[in-house]
Amino acid sequence: MLRIITDSASDLPKDYIRQHNLHVIPTPVVIDDVDYFDGETIQTEEFYHILDDIKRDVKTYHINPAMFTEAFLPYAKAGDSIIYLCFSTGIAGTYNAASIAKNNLLEDYPDFDLTIIDSKSASAGFGLVVSKLVTMLEKGASKEEIIEAADYFISHIRHVFTVETLAYLIKGGRLTKFKGTLAETLDMKPVLIVNEEGALAVIKTVRGRKKSLRYLIDYAKENIYQPENQTIALCHGEDMDSLAFVKNMVQETFHPKDIMISVVGCAIGAHTGRGIVGFCFFDADNGKFAKYF
Repeated sequence: MLRIITDSASDLPKDYIRQHNLHVIPTPVVIDDVDYFDGETIQTEEFYHILDDIKRDVKTYHINPAMFTEAFLPYAKAGDSIIYLCFSTGIAGTYNAASIAKNNLLEDYPDFDLTIIDSKSASAGFGLVVSKLVTMLEKGASKEEIIEAADYFISHIRHVFTVETLAYLIKGGRLTKFKGTLAETLDMKPVLIVNEEGALAVIKTVRGRKKSLRYLIDYAKENIYQPENQTIALCHGEDMDSLAFVKNMVQETFHPKDIMISVVGCAIGAHTGRGIVGFCFFDADNGKFAKYF
């Protein structure tokens, strides 16, 4: 049997995961020296309440080879063919860890058919790519078609997001304390994308929260393809007010075919805080794979 699996950095809604019986490998998060697993032993609402206390010790690490081996083993035993779409290597070491687990399993299960694909994506953008492949699988696409489609959709997914506070980027070492504190004092907000290499990149810095949220729309205006014909995604860190603000602008500006609402999980949220808001969409049509959609 051909199966698609992913990890929880894809931030797919729980209803979607249940409806499609999707195996999502949980990413780990360490809170005050205790390990938790995103979506399994800790949920986003509880996680962000903990994260709101900047003094709490919250860290993340990528899924390690032992965890991947445990996740992949049932499929190896069953003789299933697996496509695993993983969190961007530009942000985490997930791909390499999964590859180590695969090589270890091949020693005992030499016929195990596992394809590991670097999504070069994160959060809701990652989730949108996964959802494309799941639709194709459910409509009878072959493994080869799905792998080819993965490369196509990964090359056309766009992510743009902003954060309310720089405190977590400073705490995590992604921003120097001097620059971060100065920017906070001036109420400067970074707008970031996930670039073609799957890494985070700041594309603009604006003054004020509302202006940074509006810039998500400006970025999309320049890059989105026929929003009325596609499902777009909005993600947030348990920040319903900011979500509502951006959602209204998206609906009024783009009139998308559908909107997927996603909560940013622990893997990314630990480094951004509650106020992260993102807008993810495709910059091209479905190409040669249109018949599945």
